[in-house]
Amino acid sequence: MPLLADDLGHLSYTVTGDGPPLVLVHAGVADHRMWDAVVPALAERHTVVRYDLRGFGESAPPTGPFRETDDLRRLLDHLGHERVRLVGASWGGRVAVDFTLTHPERVHSLVVLSPPWPRYPWSADMIAYDEAETAALAAGDLDEAVRVNLDMWLRGPARGWKDVDPSLAEELRGPLRTSLENQEAVGEHSQGPATGDLASITAPVLVGVGRLDTADFQDIARRYAAEIPGAALVEFPASAHLVALDAPAELLSALGPFLAR
Repeated sequence: MPLLADDLGHLSYTVTGDGPPLVLVHAGVADHRMWDAVVPALAERHTVVRYDLRGFGESAPPTGPFRETDDLRRLLDHLGHERVRLVGASWGGRVAVDFTLTHPERVHSLVVLSPPWPRYPWSADMIAYDEAETAALAAGDLDEAVRVNLDMWLRGPARGWKDVDPSLAEELRGPLRTSLENQEAVGEHSQGPATGDLASITAPVLVGVGRLDTADFQDIARRYAAEIPGAALVEFPASAHLVALDAPAELLSALGPFLAR
């Protein structure tokens, strides 16, 4: 993968296809490969840009303070893209929202899939997940931390592992492990989400969520759809938190007409 180096390390990225630029921002338990199943179709009409956030995939963990929105702006400047269609999943969805709030003139349209909500009052189930991950990491048991995260973000609360394609867990295991290994450095140096009024967003917005995701993220998706003027909400019946992995065909069906606007 090409690298964009700076004084904090480097960002890894890939560019596929030709047409209006489309940027895909991965979830906080994955890397750029989570989009593999949808990129070929998207690249038929778009220049598809994927990159690994700092500390994920092949991007180096940060060595000093950074903002995800600054990293994305720097990457777009490097590639010569003034205005883009932007799609983000989970934490990548929040990065996409923050970028839209910070640089509205650079976003043609925005898609967010199961993004978090800053300072959301998490349910007991989500708190229990966080405590289990924290305990596993404190004990140095990275395998257990990976298992806890696969249970929460891939399997989800509404189905058993027999209902999940086993290849997806294997695809996610490595990227998830890398994210956990670098979690402390990323958490120490990340400057956190941007502030801004969602009602100020004027770009077309599509909010997506899996119906098999936690109740928290289903509620959050409805909040985003209600707070952003004109935003549309689409639910994916066969998906938990990671729509691009669970339901790539259904995701492409939703993205096609929206991105063509």
